[in-house]
Amino acid sequence: MGSLAAALWAMLSPRTLLLGTVVFLLFADFLKRRRPKNYPPGPWGLPFFGNFFHVDFEKSHLDIQLFVKKYGNLFSLELGNISAVLITGLPLIKEALIHMDQNFGNRPVTPIRERIFKKNGLIMSNDQVWKEQRRFTLTALRNFGLGKKSLEERIQEEAYHLTEAIKEENGQPFDPHFKINNAVSNIICSITFGKRFEYQDGQFQELLKLLDEVIHLETSKTCQLYNIFPWIMKLLPGPHQTLFSHWQKLKLFVSHMIEKHRRDWNPAETRDFIDAYLKEMSKHTDNPTSSFHEENLICSALDLFFAGTETTSTTLRWALLYMALYPEIQEKVQAEIDRVIGQGQQPSTAVRESMPYTNAVIHEVQRMGNIIPLNVPREVTVDSTFAGYHLPKGTMILTNLMALHRDPTEWATPDTFNPEHFLENGQFKKREAFMPFSIGKRACLGEQLARSELFIFFTSLVQKFTFRPPDNEKLSLKFRMGVTISPVSHRLCAIPRV
Repeated sequence: MGSLAAALWAMLSPRTLLLGTVVFLLFADFLKRRRPKNYPPGPWGLPFFGNFFHVDFEKSHLDIQLFVKKYGNLFSLELGNISAVLITGLPLIKEALIHMDQNFGNRPVTPIRERIFKKNGLIMSNDQVWKEQRRFTLTALRNFGLGKKSLEERIQEEAYHLTEAIKEENGQPFDPHFKINNAVSNIICSITFGKRFEYQDGQFQELLKLLDEVIHLETSKTCQLYNIFPWIMKLLPGPHQTLFSHWQKLKLFVSHMIEKHRRDWNPAETRDFIDAYLKEMSKHTDNPTSSFHEENLICSALDLFFAGTETTSTTLRWALLYMALYPEIQEKVQAEIDRVIGQGQQPSTAVRESMPYTNAVIHEVQRMGNIIPLNVPREVTVDSTFAGYHLPKGTMILTNLMALHRDPTEWATPDTFNPEHFLENGQFKKREAFMPFSIGKRACLGEQLARSELFIFFTSLVQKFTFRPPDNEKLSLKFRMGVTISPVSHRLCAIPRV
């Protein structure tokens, strides 16, 4: 037998071996990729890559709408090893995120997220870890002012600093990106780290730039290739290595903040989220399986920093851009501000109900901006039947907020910026088909904070300035793809209102 095997081995050329290996891998991939019985329809994909080349990652949320037209409100996509199902339409989205919440409650952890965060943090953790971390964080946020006057005063103070910084531009063209980022970030930083950062703070500006870059890089084609072939891509240079390097720097920043807290920590005096977490960790020192440990503190603090900075600041950037593009709507907002609070009184959430038009404009910015167009993904936790289709455990669930917020059956002028969508007889009108913060148990835990920030920052800025395009520069609604959809880099003129 030994000599027979040796003879066969001698007969096999390297080319034959390579061909045999490729055929075997293709066959194995075919078996693995076979669609289960009664699985949602979708485009056929290539071996190993799936539908990777069907999607332009610079406008993936738009490309996917073409598949909706072809395959309907429930269709499947294969992105390498990830099997995903996209859900479109209000009834199906509600069914998935509320009624099927038990089956669709987890987050999928991609190889990129696994490498950066493992299974820690608030956004992408699952099961008992997620429940413990979310419960603790909600309590901590409430203790540090969420829903209280003290936090609102912090937002008002930061809005004042922001208007003063913009005033220094003297009506000349400027890029509002990082001024707005810094202002919004200071609110969550005051809760998480116990301090705000000056707009001239070089180290903090560098951190905001790192955050901006990772948001853009993570959805790039190269980083998506890492999710398909992590064992190969980790050996190759490219933007994915920059992504990991940037995240490491952000984690180091949080680690340094934790060390500073440890040096003067007093368990009897809890100053911020880090102090509260250190106190909670001290209760679990004898429990090796506890989810309260330093790595989870770093990841949870980073999640708060990311979510509390990026989403609200991006929405505000869209808001000022829309005001510059729609001067007649900006004038109506200013007329309402002048009528209700005038030029001297600082905006507060107490006057929001008295300012239905301003509130409607903010909601319309969120609808049109669509900054997280496919929502944060979910994952099927057990084999499930949904809308008559079989969804195996491990399937990624994407909910099509882009289509929902532009649904012609829900909105009178779906592709036009029109605050009247949120008004009825001059009063503000809530809309069920509006869900920028998602719905269900895994909806955004910072929704209340974000809504307060959007109202106070936006109203303060439009109270003090008129935003318009610079002379000889044309503004557009072109977007920059990333974890969030943001406006492309642009300049505005902020003309002080007399």
